[in-house]
Amino acid sequence: MPEKPTICLLNDSFPPIIDGVANVVVNYASQIEMHYGRAVVATPAYPGAEDGAWPFEVVRYPSLDVRKLVGYMAGYPFSPAVARRLRETGTALLHTHCPVVSTMLARELRGPVDAPVVFTYHTKFDIDIAKAIRGRLLREEAVRALVMNIAACDEVWVVSRGAGENLRSLGYEGDMLVMENGVDVERGRADEAAVAAACGGYDLPAGVPVFLFVGRLMWYKGLRIILDALGALAAAGEDFRMVVVGDGADAAEIRAYAASLRLEDRCFFTGAISDRETLRAWYCRADLFLFPSTFDTNGLVVREAAACSLPAVLIRGSCAAEGVTDGRNGFLIDEDAPSMAAKLRELCAAPETVKTAGEAASRELYLSWADAVRKAADRYEIVLDGWQSGHYKKKQQPMDEFFRYQGELMDALGRIDGAVEKWSRWLAEGRNDFVERRREKRRELRDSIRETTEAVWQKLDRYL
Repeated sequence: MPEKPTICLLNDSFPPIIDGVANVVVNYASQIEMHYGRAVVATPAYPGAEDGAWPFEVVRYPSLDVRKLVGYMAGYPFSPAVARRLRETGTALLHTHCPVVSTMLARELRGPVDAPVVFTYHTKFDIDIAKAIRGRLLREEAVRALVMNIAACDEVWVVSRGAGENLRSLGYEGDMLVMENGVDVERGRADEAAVAAACGGYDLPAGVPVFLFVGRLMWYKGLRIILDALGALAAAGEDFRMVVVGDGADAAEIRAYAASLRLEDRCFFTGAISDRETLRAWYCRADLFLFPSTFDTNGLVVREAAACSLPAVLIRGSCAAEGVTDGRNGFLIDEDAPSMAAKLRELCAAPETVKTAGEAASRELYLSWADAVRKAADRYEIVLDGWQSGHYKKKQQPMDEFFRYQGELMDALGRIDGAVEKWSRWLAEGRNDFVERRREKRRELRDSIRETTEAVWQKLDRYL
């Protein structure tokens, strides 16, 4: 991309919150900062977040604590300080990864920073909405608002064909591109000593099959299928070990359900693992990766497992199973526990089949983040050229004018904040011409407030 522009990545989650999309943003930002320009991440404030160690800038905006309700901090996207900061960075393109607050913020910033908005659809949000909102009419309105927010973006990407089909099912009618995510687990086996050190605290006897799940602990990830299948295996006298890596809103219920099936002595919950080498060690220690999720649109963890030659057991026709041929580079089942149990019995008796499938998965499913972001960066260049040449026509959506005027207001208030800071620094310097300079700055500040805020509020009044 010419002149190495600044790309602003926006998402509602970011470390210390650990989820798939937060991991995507971290890797996008890291690759952009290393190879393609400057990366800035805009995300809600989070208690205890420490952003100084990232190789890119993180801009936090105000948030509300709703973790007990949805597990995340809810961002408040009307932040003049953020508008001013992103304008100062020279943001050339806004890439949002969540269709709610992050995309609202991107729509507000599009005018003040004069940048196109790219949106990536990662998650089946209709499932999240159905879980959070019980009333049918309210759910339908929430989905409609979400789709309008997406349709207002200048370009829409999806992480898989299945993700695109899901987005269409919600009512989105615009264009889209498939832009797959990569993985940050290095391809190849980890050192055996490192594997032993990372996994040594658990009862994993040699010769006993080890199954692995990695992801958020939510029922819709297919965990009931896994546990019911394991319960059937245990009742039949099969020996195995199950390792569950992750945390989530349903974690306590899932642990209790495993205990009710009397799996405590062979089903281990590690909690969330943020260290990538420790996670890689678990991929290398396991014999099969179990991921019967029809919720995930891309299944990054399936590709992470493939990096370590660990084949996955997946639901036939799911997004996570895209690219998987049964028996060649993975294994496919029906969406029920008996099918999972039957497949596990079959594979535990055929270790060579499992090994061969894992090697094929490493060759055929793995995609590094370097390659994934290289493709995205090429597309960024096309988007920027189109924006600068006026190729992107305005997509009229409800609330467009409100977001535009709100963005102008945020920008104006941000400029005022900057003027106040500059004046305060000057006062602290104790100049000899203090009185005259103070009067001059007061006049400048008064004029700035009057000219910027009155114009914006007049527009807002007409709109509202």
